[in-house]
Amino acid sequence: MFIILAVIMIAVFYFYPMIQALILSFKSGKGMNLSFVGLDNYARLFSDKTFITAVKNTFIYLIIQVPVMIVLAMFISVLLNDSKLKLKGFFRTAIFLPAVTSLVAYSVIFKYLFATEGLVNKLLIKIHLIAGPIQWITDPFWAKVTVIIAITWRWTGYNMIFYLSALQNIDQSIYEAAKIDGASSTRQFFGITMPLLKPIILFTSITSTIGTLQLFDEVVNITKGGPGNASMSISQYIYNLSFKYSADFGYAATVSYSIVIMIIILAFVQFKAAGDKNG
Repeated sequence: MFIILAVIMIAVFYFYPMIQALILSFKSGKGMNLSFVGLDNYARLFSDKTFITAVKNTFIYLIIQVPVMIVLAMFISVLLNDSKLKLKGFFRTAIFLPAVTSLVAYSVIFKYLFATEGLVNKLLIKIHLIAGPIQWITDPFWAKVTVIIAITWRWTGYNMIFYLSALQNIDQSIYEAAKIDGASSTRQFFGITMPLLKPIILFTSITSTIGTLQLFDEVVNITKGGPGNASMSISQYIYNLSFKYSADFGYAATVSYSIVIMIIILAFVQFKAAGDKNG
């Protein structure tokens, strides 16, 4: 009786929409004038050049950003776990702060920072790293780089908290015994810290993969998916299919479920790669 209300709310507002979206993915038509088309929408995915481009872009973000972010989060957490470090509370708060900022607000700030006449270009020119301004927003390559920098800046601190929490639960006597045996700091990290952090590494890898496959705010607010479709993500394409192009909610639902399928496959692969028996 204590949980029945929560169960009803979850069923109505979570599972019911999921089932309706799955049913919708087998329909096609403009607006709400839909008709059942079976697996045609799913077959259409393989010939949809815009969808394929969006998938490629999203996987570029995933393959580059997620490993970089996880390594950074782990490295920073190890530094901040040092008992000799002063002002640890300040540094932890400062690094975590991006995770609680508004997605839209920080994306707009990044857009202005990386504009042709923005602060980043001015700084790089001033210290003589570049001769002329980089087209961060309007160049296909640099637009992706800008999005990767933005999401790394926002989510590194978030993942850092998980690693920091796990590090503080490791018995310090293990490290003391390793020191007595003559193990260096590097050896301790790879021989003790990383194996004990394995569950957290798996957790952050999966959650970061899910988040990156659903990437939307940064792409829309910084590059608008441009130039052309060079930085468009899958989620932005879903939005365009629903509200920007001639509304095709059935096909948009199909693209949405393609993300679900990708997440399931990648999560399974990550579980198996980590050697998790429950994966």
